[in-house]
This record gives sequence, C-alpha cells and structure tokens, in this order.
Amino acid sequence: MQTEKDYSHMKILLVDDEENILQSHRRSLRTHFQIHTASGGKAALEILENEGPFAVIVSDIKMPSMTGVELLSIVREKYPDTIRIVLTGYANLELAINAVNRGDIFRFMTKPCGKDDLIAAISEGAKQFHMTKTTQEYAVVKRLQKGLEGTLRAFTRLVEFRDPYTAGHMDRVAKIATNIAKRLELERDRVEAIRLASLVHDIGKIAVPAGILNKPGELNDAEFALIKAHPLVGAEIFETLDTDWPISRIILEHHERIDGSGYPNGLLGDQMLLESMILSVADVVDAITTHRPYRQSLGRQKAIDFLKKNSGVEFAPEVVTIAVDMLENDWVLDS
Repeated sequence: MQTEKDYSHMKILLVDDEENILQSHRRSLRTHFQIHTASGGKAALEILENEGPFAVIVSDIKMPSMTGVELLSIVREKYPDTIRIVLTGYANLELAINAVNRGDIFRFMTKPCGKDDLIAAISEGAKQFHMTKTTQEYAVVKRLQKGLEGTLRAFTRLVEFRDPYTAGHMDRVAKIATNIAKRLELERDRVEAIRLASLVHDIGKIAVPAGILNKPGELNDAEFALIKAHPLVGAEIFETLDTDWPISRIILEHHERIDGSGYPNGLLGDQMLLESMILSVADVVDAITTHRPYRQSLGRQKAIDFLKKNSGVEFAPEVVTIAVDMLENDWVLDS
C-alpha cells in the first residue's frame, strides 16, 4: 500500500476561474504532487485530453461558461478512474447533492480550505485512484496469464503425445519449483514466472528422438549432445513470447550449474537467474525421486545426499536448504 510520500509522482488537476487561487495552490501543493492547473472547465477538458491521465481533479463549482458540476459530470463519463473533488465557496445542501449525483464526487470541500486538509483529501483521492488502477491491472494480468498458461499447457500436451513421462515430469517439477520459490519468499510475480517456465522447461525434447529419450543404457556422445541441445531448442521456441516473465531464459539456464559445469553455455552462478537455479534443483529432485523409463526411483534419501554433496558446487545453497527440508518433511509436492 502506498503512503502519502509516494503520491508525489501522481498528476493532480486543479480547476478554478480565479488565477490567484490557482497560483496559491501551485505554491502550497507542488512539493506533494505533480500539480497542473486550468482556468475553467473548457481548459480543464483540454488538459485532461492532452496531458492525462490524472489521478485527481479538484474543481470549483461556480465558474463561467461551464460549471464545476457540468465539468465533473463529463469527467466521470470520459475519465471514470479520475477521482473527483469539489472545492467551492458557494456550498449549500442542494448544490452538494446535485454535485454528488451528477459528478460522483469523492469529497465536497468548502473554501477557505486549509493546506493540510486539502493535501489530506487529495492524498486520499490518489490512494483510491492507485487502488482502482492496481485492481484493473491485476485483472488484465490474470486474463493474459490464463491465456498464456493455456498456450503452455498445449505445448505440454504436445510433448505428452511423444513422451508421457516428460509431460508428467514437467508438471511435477512445476509444483516442486513453485513450493521452493514460495518458501524462499520470492515476490508473487517471480513465483509465477518459475511455475510457468517449469511447465515447459523440457519442451525442447520434442526435437530429441524418442528412442534416445527412453534408451535404457548409457548414451553415447552423439546421443548426449542431442539431449544437451534441448534447453536451446526450448528457449528458441519461447524467445518471441510476448510476456514480461523471463520464461525463455529460465528454460535456457535450467541445466546450468553455479560452478560452470552445466550446459549449454557453462554459466557461473552470478550469470544465472535465481529462478533458473530453483528450477535446476526441482528438476534434479524429481529426476531422482521418481521412476524413469529406464530405471526405478532412487528414493528421497538419495536426492537429499546428492543435493547436500553439491550444495555450493552445482546448486545454490539457499535453494538446496529449502529443497532438503521439503524432502525430509515430505513437502515436495504439497501446495
């Protein structure tokens, strides 16, 4: 939640037909908000159209050509998110009711109004504007996220047709990685990036022949080279994805190791995203603790021993600590 000091970036429009009042407002409020002024309703509408959006508009009521009630009614229709405040020296009950009914007024204030009272009212309006915009932006993100997840799920099903194990593996790794990220108390947006990238982290294996993916014995050099290319293929598939989440990069880095021994680029820990480090640990946990096409599960203790042995070598210690705790307490796939 924002505090009063955070509102200095918000644009506030003050409307009055008396220039000396506008000048006084500019002097007293300029250190608290981005102040714009308009001499009358027509000028205010031009500013709103050309320089918006504005968080709050504060308008006088009795002005020539266009009253404040008329102005704020238009603002409500054209810019419904802008918070509307009346500041007038001609207050009466009928006027107040009319203003509220026609302009959906947030505050009705009378002149003379003290500086602190005006700042407090505008701050409350700015807070309301911020909350409204945040809610709207979150709704848009959720719609985009839902569409994106549908796309990623379609890719997962595509893999499943060729290799049912790989698809199930990606689903499980997504749950493990998400739980690790939550226990590391990462921001919600970063947790979501990890979850989505994990759902498709092995998508590049569609370019690997099924016979190699399911080969029961050791791979030769040529076969292993094909396997090692799958992060590159997967990253290329999603590199043009229109999203702020670094899905392509996480896919590319999920087989890198912090000591530079990983692939495909031999990155060191400080060159990798934390999200990638989390996915790499989750990937190993599932690989060791579940049945593979060519062998049975090696068990939780084997995973714990492997992670502890490679903590600070191949894997980030803070991620290993969480993963080991989850394994020891049977929290790996909880939600």
